[in-house]
Amino acid sequence: MTSEFAMSAMSVAEFLLWATLAALFWKKGLARRFPVMTAYIALHLLATPFLLLVLYLYSQPWGRAFYSVFFFGDWGLYIASAVLLCFICLEVFRSALAAFPGLMKVGVVIFRWAILISVIFTFSSTSFHARGVIEIIPTIAYALMRSVSILELCLLAFLCLSMNALRLPIRDVSFGIALGFGLMSANDFVHASLTSVHSSLTAPIQIVYELLTLVGMSIWAAYCVLPERSRKPVVMPASSAIYRWNEIASALGHTGTQVAIQQPANGFFLTDVEKVVEKVLSRNLKGRESEL
Repeated sequence: MTSEFAMSAMSVAEFLLWATLAALFWKKGLARRFPVMTAYIALHLLATPFLLLVLYLYSQPWGRAFYSVFFFGDWGLYIASAVLLCFICLEVFRSALAAFPGLMKVGVVIFRWAILISVIFTFSSTSFHARGVIEIIPTIAYALMRSVSILELCLLAFLCLSMNALRLPIRDVSFGIALGFGLMSANDFVHASLTSVHSSLTAPIQIVYELLTLVGMSIWAAYCVLPERSRKPVVMPASSAIYRWNEIASALGHTGTQVAIQQPANGFFLTDVEKVVEKVLSRNLKGRESEL
C-alpha cells in the first residue's frame, strides 16, 4: 500500500467520522450543551470534502492553478480551528464546573486571562522574519496551534487531577472531549515542532499525524455512543474545602447591603444640651420672680 493511497483512505475516514460526530451530536442533544464544539465539527464537515476535491484537482497534470486555493483553504481551516479550540476549552471548563457556579465564575475569568497571556507569549517569542504571505501564514498558524495545544493539555491535566473533587464521572462527555483534544493537541504540538513549511503531504510524519487525529475523533464518537451517567446534584459537607472555596467565590463581586451606622453622641453635644436647659430654667425663674 502506497503512502498516497494511505493518506487518501484516512482522509475519507476522517470525513466519515466528522459526519458521524455531527449526527451523534444532533441526536444526543449535545449541540445545545456544546455549541462551539458543534460549530467546530460543522466547519470540518464542510471543509474536508472541499479540500479533498481541491487536492484531487491539484494532483492532476493541468491542476497547478489550484495550489493557491488549497494553500489558503488548508491553512485557513487550521487557523480557524485553533481559534475555535480556545472557546471549546472554555466550554468544556464550564461544563466540568457546572455544579460549582462560584468556582466556575472565577475560573472562567482566570481561564480567559490564561488564554490571552498564552497567545501573547507565543507570538512574542516567535520570529516573523518572512519574505511573503506564503511563509508567514504557516508561521502564524503553527504559533497559534502551539499555544492552544498547551492550553488543551493543561485543561486535560486539570480535569484528571480534580475529577474526584468536582464529582466528575469519567464517562462524562466533557471529559471525553478533553481527552480527545488532549491526544490531538499533543499530536499538533509535535507536528508543528517537527514539520517544515514545505514538507510533503505524504511524508511519514503526516501519516502518523492523520492517524492520531482519527484516534482522537474515535474517542469523541465512543463517548457519544456510550450511555452517559447522569450527573446527580452534588451533596458535600459544609466542612469540605471545595464547598468553602465555592462559597467564597460566589461571594466575590457582590456588593451586599448597605448598613447605616449611627455615630455615638460626643461630649460637646451633651454640653450644648446642658447649656440650653440651664438657660430655659433661668428664664423661668426670672419670670416667676417678676410676677411676685
